[in-house]
Formats: sequence, structure tokens, C-alpha cells
Amino acid sequence: MADASRQTNVPRGQFEFTHTPETDQSFENALAKARAGDRLSVDDGVELLTTGTDSPGIDPVRKEQVLAAADRRRREVVGETVTFVANLNNNVTTACNTGCLFCNFKDRSEQFRVDSDATHGGFTKTPAESRRAVEGALDRGIYEVTSVSGLHPALALDGEHRELLETSDRSDLNYRPPAAYDIDPGNYCEQIRAMSVDDVHVHSMTPEEAYHARRGTDWSYEAVYNRLQRAGLDSVPGTAAEILVDEVREVICPAKIRSDEWVEAMEAAASVGLPMTSTIMYGHVENEAHRIEHLDVIRDLQDRTGAITEFVPLSFVHANTPLFERGMVEGGATTAEDELMIAVSRLYLDNIEHIQSSWVKYGDQQGLKMLSCGADDFMGTILSEEITKRAGGEYGEARSVAEYVEMISAIGRTPVERSTDYEQFRRVDPDNPPFGPKLGPRADGTPLVE
Repeated sequence: MADASRQTNVPRGQFEFTHTPETDQSFENALAKARAGDRLSVDDGVELLTTGTDSPGIDPVRKEQVLAAADRRRREVVGETVTFVANLNNNVTTACNTGCLFCNFKDRSEQFRVDSDATHGGFTKTPAESRRAVEGALDRGIYEVTSVSGLHPALALDGEHRELLETSDRSDLNYRPPAAYDIDPGNYCEQIRAMSVDDVHVHSMTPEEAYHARRGTDWSYEAVYNRLQRAGLDSVPGTAAEILVDEVREVICPAKIRSDEWVEAMEAAASVGLPMTSTIMYGHVENEAHRIEHLDVIRDLQDRTGAITEFVPLSFVHANTPLFERGMVEGGATTAEDELMIAVSRLYLDNIEHIQSSWVKYGDQQGLKMLSCGADDFMGTILSEEITKRAGGEYGEARSVAEYVEMISAIGRTPVERSTDYEQFRRVDPDNPPFGPKLGPRADGTPLVE
């Protein structure tokens, strides 16, 4: 096929990366393995994601072949259901000094200090405020509260951790006492206890937050997650992964934990019995080889732990981020790249049952299209969403069960309310309104969002 008919990727800048999307495999061989259900190699994955490395750009005919193979695999693995969860996002604080170039959620924590005259649009919630947010959402029927926050310097794991930080003579611990700030965020265990109301499922503490919660100590990640679990933590979001290849992390998030430490933290969460999700954030400076290397890390982690419930491809939203403002990227992923990322995730991750389509990232129309590219989960109701919105996302903050039923039924699939860990399911009858959640601790079928 002529190059002119190929869909060209958005330029991502000039970076001297070791990993490049070049292989000795052929697209035809890789596709045959995918169709047969064989475990794919890294080279196979690169061929499928690029639709062949023999010429530049994405071949639209080959792309459709990959999407079809992924959709067939989806039907074989999960059938014709599309799942969703009734949930609330309760992010505790935007205060963070990590300086990730892909993020516009954070605000520099110095702006939150009592002696600062700076103005900012950020926030910090006390444990009491977090509890009130969850209480109100429980009455509306949520099953899950998700909490992912900035690395506030006053946040310690618990009282013992704070004492260690306050008596330490180290200057590299990113710690200041709560009294230095206009609002005291409490500690991580206090926040988890505050959100753990009436058996609501608490989904929180990414590997990066767990690292923050053990800084300055010799505590293991197992010890940290054990304490959090006793405080009410039920599962762990596998975010802060971005791209699990360190040469990319050195560009987009040099102050974050390395790939091996992210894996170590996730293994620890699994070892104490916490289920977890997994993610990739793609479409910035990385190339297709990095994306497949990332999938390989996730697949290997699942082989060892079996604790990953779903994989969530997150398309980079560029508009208000330092990467875009500094001219390091010209945009995010193309639609063709988005579709192939979903499809190849389904084909490569043969040990993870569920692949999520994010309507927050893709919007409704394209999010529904992803459900025919290999995805089977359509996120959650998300009664509050700040991270993508602050980066320039345009697709809203909340979703009703009625909207889910309408959209999922329109594409001929079956809407199913689920629990966070995919252990509980409820088919929603499109012919039996009104539509509301029923799995949450206080859910009674009343519509969640009016």
C-alpha cells in the first residue's frame, strides 16, 4: 500500500532513545499469532501497534485487521457485556512538588503554606471533608471511592511516620509539618479511614503515593500497604505508571520512582491481598517500542501476582501541560493510535481479562468505538473528576447509569454494573427504568445523577 494512504502519527519531538520501533518480525506473522491466540513477543507487539515496521505511518487496512482480531478475542474472553462501576473521585490535594511534565493537576506545594501570598486554583481536603464527600455520594448509590492525589509534603503514612520525619535531620525528604500549611491534610491512614464508610470500596494509594508514605524509613512496601489495608484500603490503582521504561520517565517525570520500584510496590500490594488495576499513559514523547515494553512489564507482573483486575490505556491529554507548553510535544495520540493501543493491549495482555475504554479521555463516541476494538469496560460514573479536566480534557465529569444503558444498548451490547474487583455483577435491563446503581452499600436503584 502506498505511503500516501497511511495515517501519520503526530510528531513527538527528537529524543535519543535506545528503544526504537524496529523489528525483524513481519506484520503478517505477528497477526497470525494474534489470531491463533498465541502469546505475543515484544517484536510481535511492535509490528501490530505500528501495522508493520517496513514503512512509516499506520496502514488503515492492516489497522482494521488488528482491531478485528482484538474484538474477536474480547468476545471469546468476556462475551457481549460492557461493565461499569458506580464511583466517586475524591482526590485529597493538588499540592505536589514532583514536577511531572505531563501533568497540570498539581500546584506547587509552596503556594499552600501559611506564609505564602500566592494565589492558586488548587485544594486540600481535611479527613473530615473527605468523609463528608463520601457520605453524600454513598446516599446517591456509589460502590467505590477512588482517591489519587498530589504528594503533599505534610502527608505522612501515620503518626509514627510523622514522628520519624519530624526528628530526621535529612533535608531530602520533602516533608514539612502540617502547621506550615493553611489546611492540614492529616495523614494517609486518617484519610483512608475517613473515606472508609459503610463498607464502601476504597481504591487508593498508587505506588508513587506508597513511596511518599515510606520516605525516610526502612519500611517495606508490604508494611506500608499492610497499615493502609488495616485503615480500610481495599484495592490499589496502578497509576503513576505512565511508561514503564526509564529512558522515557527521565524525560517526562524525572522526579518519580523508577520502573522497578513501581513494580516492587505493586508486588507488595498483591502480597498483602490487595487487588489492583494497571495503566499506561501514552501519546507524548514515547514511541511504539516503549508502549510494548510497558505492556510486557505489566504482563510479567500479572504472571507473578495474578492480582491485576483490569488494564486501562490512558491517552495523553496535552493542551495545558508543560510538555506541550515547552514545545516538547505537538499533540497527543491520533485516533488510529488510540484504537491500536486498545486492540494490542487486548491481544498482548493474555492474562488480564478486562480492558477499559476511558470516556473521560476519548469522549462518548470514540469511547464506544473502543468497545469494538478490544475493550469491555466503560469506566465509572466519576461524580467528580479533576485530573483530566485540569489538563484540558473536554468530556465531562459525571455519567449516569441511564446514559450507560442508552449508549451500551445502542451498540448491541449488554450493560452490567460491576464491583471494583469484578467479583460482583448486575445486568441492567434496558426495558426496566428508572436506572440506578444497586451494588453499593446504600444503593437502591435510585438514579445516581439527575
